[in-house]
Amino acid sequence: MKQIIIELIKNNFAVILENWTAKIKHLVNDKLSPSQINTFAENSLNTILEVADSMDYTSADQYLIDIYNLFSSANLNLLEVSQLFSQGRFSILVPVEMNTSSNIDPMIMLGFIDDMIEQIFARYCMLVQETKMKELEHDRDRLASKLEINKEYLNSILHSTDSAIMVVDNNEKFISWNKGAEKIFGYTESEVLGKASSLLLPDGDKYLDELKWIQEITKKSSRAQVFETERKTKNGVIINARLNVSRLPNTDGSYTGRSVIIKDFTEYKRLQAQIDQSEKLAVIGQLAAGVAHEIGNPLTSISALVQILQRRSQDEFMTEQLANIKENIDRITKIVRELVDFSRPPSYETGTQDITDIIKTAIGIVKYDKRVRKIKFETDLKHYLPNVNVAADQLLQVFVNILINALDAVQGNGTITVNSNYDQKNVYIELIDDGCGMDKNTLAKIFDPFFTTKDVGKGTGLGLSVSYGIINRFNGEIKVSSKLNEGSKFTIVLPIDQN
Repeated sequence: MKQIIIELIKNNFAVILENWTAKIKHLVNDKLSPSQINTFAENSLNTILEVADSMDYTSADQYLIDIYNLFSSANLNLLEVSQLFSQGRFSILVPVEMNTSSNIDPMIMLGFIDDMIEQIFARYCMLVQETKMKELEHDRDRLASKLEINKEYLNSILHSTDSAIMVVDNNEKFISWNKGAEKIFGYTESEVLGKASSLLLPDGDKYLDELKWIQEITKKSSRAQVFETERKTKNGVIINARLNVSRLPNTDGSYTGRSVIIKDFTEYKRLQAQIDQSEKLAVIGQLAAGVAHEIGNPLTSISALVQILQRRSQDEFMTEQLANIKENIDRITKIVRELVDFSRPPSYETGTQDITDIIKTAIGIVKYDKRVRKIKFETDLKHYLPNVNVAADQLLQVFVNILINALDAVQGNGTITVNSNYDQKNVYIELIDDGCGMDKNTLAKIFDPFFTTKDVGKGTGLGLSVSYGIINRFNGEIKVSSKLNEGSKFTIVLPIDQN
């Protein structure tokens, strides 16, 4: 029977192919091109002939792979593919029914053909299913790999970030603590887990009240909240901190704790204070330039007139009063001169300088002051300090200003120490006295123009302001530490000239 079927298909190949392609064109709605339709129908008929001859369905596997690729690219589903095979069955049915040369019942032959086509289609379905399963396994493995990578990535972020990341449960206990938190606060994870969140609070009711407020607002709001406050490290150091607090909901939406990200803003605050100080000095500098100009000219005229009157006056009382006037004019002249220095634009010519020579010159100038008789000067100046790019006369002015303040602080009896050192980037000069020192309020204002703790007539309050501006123009920094009745330390940091 199979030979009869093979002969029937071969003898009517062109008619079957034409009928089959015509029916397929109607079904696929332009998903396949005419050449693709013709190739599919022709290869299908050849495969049916090959299977009918050998009765080995594995010979159809390559054909099935080819049409799977074709149908996948055309987005044909299994139902549509089934209809394509059904149309092939109907196309073969016509010559089978018209066959009169064989004694075999056409229904039997048709059943044989149906069985072959169904087996071929079944193998196609198995191929589709197997391919889909492999794709799902690949996607599963890919997603699992991606999840693992994401997990490692998140863990890396969690433990390598400089920010402190922690989780507090609804009992106000720490349940998570990253390496960033360890760096900032000094506590290890084992030291913190299970401890109360108040562990990081500085002393005082203010911070306990703040914590209660954070708890309340976090429970009520699903949005992240940002706070600026202070926190305490393991060593008791108070740091400026910015908190980013987020509510952690339970599966039913109820509050189960909060995540807290803390950034140490201490350095940021310090730099911001420097910027504010620079801006304040810039504004005062503009005002100072105008004031110095308006006062300087008439002051010169007044001073000249007073000196003329002094030379002509024979009256003792008048001479004494004129001397008093001249003394006050000189004081005003000094203020004007310092105002000019304060407001002067950074136009001085700079060059590479040996700081050690400038320091020694400044100490030599200050030692001429009558107040240094009982004051001991100690120096530890490193030999061969790297050069810095500065204006020597301006830097000399800075050292002299600070040393004169040190003379006032020790009040004629004490020790003034000058040290120098350096690293790969900067040169450091320390000017230390064991005098009266300063409290926190005074320390916060020492660079403000016209601020002075000296008696009226003994200081203008511009010395440190001018010094601050000079060092700032050299891309340097002045750091000050002081304790009341213990003394003060001024540290001048200047970048090394890399040229």
